[in-house]
Amino acid sequence: TLNFAFSTCPNDTFAFHALVHGLVPGPAITTHLDDIEALNLRAESGEAEVTKISLAAYLHLRDKYALMRAGGAAGFGVGPILIAKTARPVGGRIAIPGNTTTAALLLRFFGRETGTQFETVAMRFDHIEDAVLRGDADCGVLIHEGRFTYQDKGLVLLQDLGEFWEARLKCPLPLAAIAIRRDLIDRAVEFDAALRASVDYAFAHPEASRDYVRQHAQEMDPTVAQRHIDLYVNAYTQALDESAVERFFEIAEQQGLCQPSSTPIFAR
Repeated sequence: TLNFAFSTCPNDTFAFHALVHGLVPGPAITTHLDDIEALNLRAESGEAEVTKISLAAYLHLRDKYALMRAGGAAGFGVGPILIAKTARPVGGRIAIPGNTTTAALLLRFFGRETGTQFETVAMRFDHIEDAVLRGDADCGVLIHEGRFTYQDKGLVLLQDLGEFWEARLKCPLPLAAIAIRRDLIDRAVEFDAALRASVDYAFAHPEASRDYVRQHAQEMDPTVAQRHIDLYVNAYTQALDESAVERFFEIAEQQGLCQPSSTPIFAR
């Protein structure tokens, strides 16, 4: 039995519902659901066997884990967004959804490319909007459903960090992937096939996971949950763009955000 960790966000519960409930062929699993930053930290400890992981966190865990192609999050127009209470220059205290998230790395990338100075304060992703509204932070980086809810709270968009990446790199933005611990890499082919089958099942039977998605997104408006699924579950969830992931690593190495490594990124 393998322990499979993923987030409570609608895109993950939608995509992995079939695997969790034995609706597609796959290995026996137990599940662990949590916030993406918590999953990143769990992977750092080596406790995670198969886990969703931010690409930014994986930069420093490449020797411990290998990525699989199915089950990831990537695409165009899926990146984190930088918001504030009113239109203003980017800077000051910026709330980020955890130091190990791809969102945090993209903010640093934006700062280095534009010469923008700021300090960051890390907090749970679902606390950022309120922190900005209270004035605890001058700006905030939103992920997940924040992309769909910030305007309803009177917040304004300063910069789409995903679009900033896409304009410079001319490729889809890889946000996260499913990683398997390297001591279990002989299980990678089997698990990758099960992930792909689960995503395919989700596309073929979109209503099957409705209750499971709702169970883990109790405070989210159903319309927002569906928009979340529609945006983040796409062809790249079926198979990551390997060249985009490799480009992500090249940029991180060039900017000194991680150490160069010859260890293969993907499980073969």
